[in-house]
Amino acid sequence: MHKKGYVVVEGPLGVGKTSLAQLLAKRINGKTILEDTEGNPFLANFYNDPKRFAFQTQLFFILRRFQRQEEINQIDLFKRVVISDFLFDKDRIFARLNLDDREFSLYEQVFHLLKVRTLNPDLVIFLQARTDILKKRIKKRDRDYERSISLKYLDQINQAFNEFFFHYTETPLLVIDASGIDFVHVPSDLDNLVSEIEKMEKGTKYYIPLGSRH
Repeated sequence: MHKKGYVVVEGPLGVGKTSLAQLLAKRINGKTILEDTEGNPFLANFYNDPKRFAFQTQLFFILRRFQRQEEINQIDLFKRVVISDFLFDKDRIFARLNLDDREFSLYEQVFHLLKVRTLNPDLVIFLQARTDILKKRIKKRDRDYERSISLKYLDQINQAFNEFFFHYTETPLLVIDASGIDFVHVPSDLDNLVSEIEKMEKGTKYYIPLGSRH
């Protein structure tokens, strides 16, 4: 893993991407660049009235994610590993789900203007989980603005992430079934993940942890 200067952990809401990014950074003394989801002033309004607040919410997210990418551009990745909990390209997943055609057309112009100034990661780790697992984890963390998320919307997001990464080829991709593991509280689960990450080279690899097989 020390050969990879920029690593991204991705996945749908509640899958544990931020937790894993922080644990990996701690393990290798890397630097985390994390999303500021809770800092979006439109997010709570969006969950209560999606059609009215979708565009403002999405525009805030893409600009904030680009600012985080600019921070990564300033770091010497030969000297220090950066672990992030978001892939810039995934912003389009939410935009396609939430915006109408006219809004998405305008959004696409902004996306492509910003995309050319972002770095591709050396590795993307995609955490998958069943929608019912995601719902339980979101309920457990109990964030105010997430309480109104419907199971239907969460399932749409989950399916969209799976579809996106099924076709993703821009960087090496490690797909991990995170439904039956607990890398936060079970050290061996984290150790096994780190081992898989260290072995990862090119292409796409699917990893089903032992915990998911029982």
